[in-house]
Amino acid sequence: MGSFSEKDEKVDHGVALSTKQVDTGAQLVAGLGELDDAEATRIRRKIDRHILPLMCVLYWVQFMDKTTLGSSAILGIRDSAHLSTNQYNWLGTIFYLSYLVFEYPQNLALQRFPVGRWMSANITVWAIALCAHAACKNFAGLFVVRLILGACEGSITAGFMIVTSMFYTRREQTVRVGYWFLMNGTAQIITGFISFGSLHIKTSGFEPWQWLMIITGILTLITAVCFFLFFPDSPTTAWFLTPDERAKASNQTGVENKTFKKEQFIEALTDPKTWLFALFSALDNIPNSLTNQRQIIVSSFGFSPLQTTLLGCVDGVVEIVTIYTGVKLVERIPNSRAWVGIVYFIPNILGVFLVNFLPWGNKVGLLFGIWLTGVGTTGFVLSLAWVSQTTAGHTKKVTVNAIMLGAYCVGNAAAPFMWQQKYKPRNHIPWIIIGICYVVCMALLFVIRVLLSRENKRRDAEPPDYTYDDIYVERTLDDGTTEDVKVSKEFLDLTDKQNRDFRYVL
Repeated sequence: MGSFSEKDEKVDHGVALSTKQVDTGAQLVAGLGELDDAEATRIRRKIDRHILPLMCVLYWVQFMDKTTLGSSAILGIRDSAHLSTNQYNWLGTIFYLSYLVFEYPQNLALQRFPVGRWMSANITVWAIALCAHAACKNFAGLFVVRLILGACEGSITAGFMIVTSMFYTRREQTVRVGYWFLMNGTAQIITGFISFGSLHIKTSGFEPWQWLMIITGILTLITAVCFFLFFPDSPTTAWFLTPDERAKASNQTGVENKTFKKEQFIEALTDPKTWLFALFSALDNIPNSLTNQRQIIVSSFGFSPLQTTLLGCVDGVVEIVTIYTGVKLVERIPNSRAWVGIVYFIPNILGVFLVNFLPWGNKVGLLFGIWLTGVGTTGFVLSLAWVSQTTAGHTKKVTVNAIMLGAYCVGNAAAPFMWQQKYKPRNHIPWIIIGICYVVCMALLFVIRVLLSRENKRRDAEPPDYTYDDIYVERTLDDGTTEDVKVSKEFLDLTDKQNRDFRYVL
C-alpha cells in the first residue's frame, strides 16, 4: 500500500496539503468511491459487536465506582471514617474538582496519544485508587483517593465522545451515546445488589463499605485489562477490521487529527453554542448531586438500610427505560433533539413538586417523586451526542468537549454544598434549586435549537462555497512514484464554521 508525503506544495490542479493538516483517515480513503448502504450496515454492525460491549461495560463500571460513596453512606463509611456532613459533601465535591482540573489535559492527551491505550492506563490507576478506599480510616485519606479517582475518570466520557464520533456517522451517534450512557442505570441496579451482598458479609475489622470498595475495584481492574487488550484506538488501526473495511469505516465518518490547531481552539472559545451547551451541562448536573444524596434521602423517609439499598435499583430501571426511549425517539423523528429533551424534563419538575409538597408520612408518594427526577437524565445524554454532532474539527471538538465536561464538573462540584444539615429532613431549598435548574435547562435546549436552525437557513441562502473542493495529498506508491489524490471536505479537518456545507442537526 502507498504512503503519503508530508510536504506542502502547489500542484497545477489544486492545493496539496501536508498529511498533518488533514484527517488521519485521509490516508486510507483518498480516491475511495461512495459506500453502498448494505456494506455500510455490515461494517457498522461489526463495529457494534466489537466496541459497544466494551464501552457499555466500562461506562457501567465507571458510574458504579463514582457512586460507591453514596452506597457506602448507608454501609457505615460516615461513622467508620468519622465524617461530618460537610466532610462527606467535600468527598463528593473533590471528585468533580479534580475531574475539572484534569479535564482539558485529559482531552489533549486523548488527541495526542492512542485513545484506547490512554483510557486503559487511567482505568488501571483508578482501580487501584478505588481499592485503596478500603484502607482509609479518616477524611484526609478518603479525600486523596477521591481526588485521584476524579482525575482518572475525566478521560472516560471525553474519550467515549471522541470514539463515538470516530466510528459512527452523525445519524448513528445519538443512539450509541444512549446505549453506553444508559449503563449508568445498569450500574445503579448492580451496585444495589453488590451493596446488598456487602451488608451480609460479616468479618471482624473489615466493614461492608470496605468490601464494596474492594469488589468494585477488582471489577474495574479486570475491565482495564480487557480494554488494553481489545479496545481499538481508531477505525484506521482497528484490529477487527480488514484494511478495506478500515478505509470504508473511515470514509463514513472521518477520524481524527493529531495536530493541535490554535485557530480551532480560538474558534471553540468564541462560538456561542459552546457556552450554551456548557451552561446547560452545568445546570443539568446540579441535580446530579442526588447521586450521593439519594440513598440518604430515601432512608430518611423511614426505610431500613436493606430496603433503601434494594429500592435504589428502581432508579437504575427508570434511567435505562427513559434513556433508551429518548434516543430511539430522536432516531425516528428527524431534528427532534431539543423537543425530546424538553418533554423528558417535565416528569422531573413533577417529581420536585411531589417531594416538596407531599406529606412527610406519605413514603410511597415521596419515593415516586424521587424516581421521577431520574427521567430527565435523557436531556443530558442527548446534549452529549448533540454537541459532538454540531462540532467539527478535531482540536475544536476536544476543546468543546473539555469545556462541556468541565461545566459538568462545576455543577457536580458546587451542588453537594446545598445539602446542609439545617435543611433536613425536607430539604426544601435544595429541591427548589433543582426545580429551577430543570426549567432553565428546558429553555436552553430551545435556545440552542433556534440558534442552530437560523444558522442552517443562513447557509442555505449562501452561494456555493468551492474553497475546499480542490484539495489533494501526495501519495507515494510502492514503486516509489508519487500521485496526487483528491481529498473530500470531510477529511480536511475543517471546523463546522469553515465548512459552509456543514448543516447542524437539530
